Amino acid sequence: MNKLIDKLGSLQGIVTVLTGTVAAYISLVAIGNITDFDSNQAFVHHVLEMDTTFNDPDVMWRAIESDTLQDIGYIGIIAFETLTALVCIWGTVLLIKAFKSGAWGHARKVSSLGILMMLFLFGFGFIAVGGEYFSMWQSDTWNGLSAAIRNFTLGAIPLILLQLPNKAWDDD
Repeated sequence: MNKLIDKLGSLQGIVTVLTGTVAAYISLVAIGNITDFDSNQAFVHHVLEMDTTFNDPDVMWRAIESDTLQDIGYIGIIAFETLTALVCIWGTVLLIKAFKSGAWGHARKVSSLGILMMLFLFGFGFIAVGGEYFSMWQSDTWNGLSAAIRNFTLGAIPLILLQLPNKAWDDD
């Protein structure tokens, strides 16, 4: 029992659990978007169409009104979520294996990449592009900024921990 506590209480244990949490979360997001396609499709359509924003003519030129382009964007988001989930799962598996092998370097890189992908999706995709470029912040109905910031934070914490110097990281 003490060995388990020592492992889980170490930086490596914490990072492994948090990376696994991110992997599970982004997997459920991707699965939810695949199995309940219509729910978030409406969200993406409204954000890209900018139909619930202030309708300021100075920014409405940015709106994408084509259903086909909106669907391509949504399918792209789902594909990126799925790829992110797979990389995060792979990173988690490598981190778990590193407890025996000591090969933390590769496990950290793969895990960092997966989590960076999540930060890119929610930070760049939803906060910057959706929130600012498509003025999602103006919508009372279709504003996903709170969720995007929550998701960004969920990924940022383990990524910071993955980048901390630690003697055990250097043993491989």
